[in-house]
Amino acid sequence: MCQYSAIDGMANDWHLVHLGSRAIGGAGLIIAEACAVAAEGRITPNDLGLWKEEQIPALKRITDFIKEHGSVAGIQLAHAGRKASFPQPWVSTDLLSKDQGGWEPVAPSALAFNDQYALPHALTTAEIKLLINQFADAAVRAHQAGFELIELHGAHGYLINEFLSPLSNQRTDEWGGNFENRCRFLIEIVKAVKLVWPEELPIFVRISATEWVDGGWTIDDSIALAKNLKSLGIDLIDCSSGGNAANAKITLTPGYQVPLAKAVKLGADIATGAVGLITNAVQAQTILEQGEADLIFLGRELLRDPYFPLHAAKELGEDLVWPVQYQRAKKKA
Repeated sequence: MCQYSAIDGMANDWHLVHLGSRAIGGAGLIIAEACAVAAEGRITPNDLGLWKEEQIPALKRITDFIKEHGSVAGIQLAHAGRKASFPQPWVSTDLLSKDQGGWEPVAPSALAFNDQYALPHALTTAEIKLLINQFADAAVRAHQAGFELIELHGAHGYLINEFLSPLSNQRTDEWGGNFENRCRFLIEIVKAVKLVWPEELPIFVRISATEWVDGGWTIDDSIALAKNLKSLGIDLIDCSSGGNAANAKITLTPGYQVPLAKAVKLGADIATGAVGLITNAVQAQTILEQGEADLIFLGRELLRDPYFPLHAAKELGEDLVWPVQYQRAKKKA
């Protein structure tokens, strides 16, 4: 969950307390927010980044704390693509001009998300290859910062998703057109990251498993992509949806994206994560017991309750170990 609270891409005490409290709260895996691989890949000027060495130490402080309290530290590597150059959402929803510190977004094609977004610059082949290298360089820095898991953010209308979708990728070269070409950017990023990331540490890929619009990316596309990613050694597909089509109509109900995780899991024979309006322990446990997904991702529910895992364990009759500093309060939890 993006916090929009960094300065020049660098984490600070907010991130330490925000992420550290979820480790104290019993989360098994904590994936830090989308972390930009390039300065122009931020959604806002206040996004986290890993495009330079100076950003490593503050993140290392956080990963050390997370691991000290029994959780695994993961991070999303991302590029906002055409959805870049906005202020913090609580400040304004208007595009940042260059005079306000904004910048020109980039995308596979010169197509704006909608009329509230900037017209992006269509990437050249040389720029695409540079971005692939920037993802790999950020992965190296992520490991130096102590992260033990990477999630490549290929969902929600950001750059990787923009390449995958026929709605936003209208290129006629090797990076667009047919399914194979539209997947090439992600596939090449995965290959580049695999070369520099320790083999024993996992890599997840987050996708928008459907765009919820006719003519867009479909669940069948996601299954085909997941098969390719499995052959490259990707460990899990994080199945979200939407975010790349401004006209999408999505019916939001509890667990509405769980069928997507199940379809990819069964169709590609790969581990999947379920996400989206999963808000209670029994709901989450049932998804796992019924084999619909292999892992539960919580976002907003963990914003509401940093100690959700401790409370969930009690509800499910599990004796989860509490931090020694909190154990005097455990009996009434």
